[in-house]
Amino acid sequence: MSTIEAGVKAPDFTLKDQHEKEVPLSSLQGKKVLLSFHPLAWTSVCAAQMKSLEANRELMEQYNTVALGISVDAVPTKAAWVRELGIEDTRLLADFWPHGGVAAAYGIFRDKNGFSERANIIIDEKGNVAFIKIYPISDLPDIQEILHRLEVI
Repeated sequence: MSTIEAGVKAPDFTLKDQHEKEVPLSSLQGKKVLLSFHPLAWTSVCAAQMKSLEANRELMEQYNTVALGISVDAVPTKAAWVRELGIEDTRLLADFWPHGGVAAAYGIFRDKNGFSERANIIIDEKGNVAFIKIYPISDLPDIQEILHRLEVI
């Protein structure tokens, strides 16, 4: 499957967050959504990526944006990791079962590794993919670049 491209309708999904609450993407229509995919919880770059979402939450809200962190980790793993990181308001979603199903739908699941690419995907208020960027696994995404994109989309 190829990576999703800007301009297409974003595949809808429903995943559970760290509180075991279902989050349907379709329920966020009318807002921009930042899908911030990270390979695995409990790794330093992934932790910094999720902390940057939390630290910039209020600014993203000014851009009418909801940020969602997504990885293949299970809900209990997400819950423990959120407590460890001190994340209070950002929802981290478990793309656990079917394993990596959402990442696969967006064309960013790494079959040989069993986890997603590190990627940021911005969905506009109408539910269309407006921006996608895949990063080297070891690189922390530049949150300032994402904030700039949110401002102009």
